[in-house]
Amino acid sequence: MKILVAYYSQTGNTRKVAEAIFAGIRHTQKTLLPIDQVLDIDQYDLIFCGFPVQHHGVPARMVHFLQAIPQGKKLAIFATHGSLRGGEKAVTAFYSALSLSSGRTVLGTFGCRGQVKFEQLDEWMEKPHERAWAMEAQSANGHPDQSDLEDAQAFADLMLHSAEHIYSAGKKI
Repeated sequence: MKILVAYYSQTGNTRKVAEAIFAGIRHTQKTLLPIDQVLDIDQYDLIFCGFPVQHHGVPARMVHFLQAIPQGKKLAIFATHGSLRGGEKAVTAFYSALSLSSGRTVLGTFGCRGQVKFEQLDEWMEKPHERAWAMEAQSANGHPDQSDLEDAQAFADLMLHSAEHIYSAGKKI
């Protein structure tokens, strides 16, 4: 089985999580690439797709990447965000990513807190409608931390196990 860990990162948070996922994959045919360097997506059996949550959603670059993945491919989606795990903005982004992945087999999702740029937080603190979220995002300082990266590795192992089960079941038919 060939595995791709593809990611889009702006501040380095998503890249760190992608690297942890890559390290957690106990398979020799694996590749780690930023999405703009992925050339032949057809060759992969399992694709991990990672992005930073932006404005409750999926960044445009990842939208195009997800839409370019051939139907029937197995995916595992991960994202970094300043929200608490299970927070509204992160959950909304995952729903969006899942809708963009229609026709593909999404094995699971993983959300990880990531430190938000201080300049962005300062800007949002000045906007009354963004202040509550900016205050929540301040607590993401220092993330992803070692525990987050260990969780990412565990996610990779779980997704690989699920993909192998589906992969071997498909080979028997």
